[in-house]
Amino acid sequence: MATSTPGGGGQTNLGVAPNVAGLLCYVPCCVGLVFAIVAAIVEKQSRFVRFHAFQSLLLHGGILVFLIGLGVAGMVLSAVSGFLGLILFPLQVLIGLALLGLAILLMIKANAGEEYELPVIGKMARQWV
Repeated sequence: MATSTPGGGGQTNLGVAPNVAGLLCYVPCCVGLVFAIVAAIVEKQSRFVRFHAFQSLLLHGGILVFLIGLGVAGMVLSAVSGFLGLILFPLQVLIGLALLGLAILLMIKANAGEEYELPVIGKMARQWV
């Protein structure tokens, strides 16, 4: 579900436009995670930015838990047989590419001023705003 607010609507405490702040919450490689944490703590004016910050935090948290589980499974399979551990590598690459695509989609939607809700975590983020 996506709701649209032109330009993200309103002002922010962060000194950037709301749509840019929403976009920055989803940037890959820890930049988005750090910005989302800062936005969740500092931002009090823009519900748009807070929504994207909380959704990003939930997304990053879920990804982190999943990747830790996948890493543990890979270590166990490698201990059993080196070949079995290699089977998970292509799966990890595909999951990484899918997550990169999702991050790009969310950045595009946030930059367009849309509050695009992911199926499960979007509703949780909406409640926390």
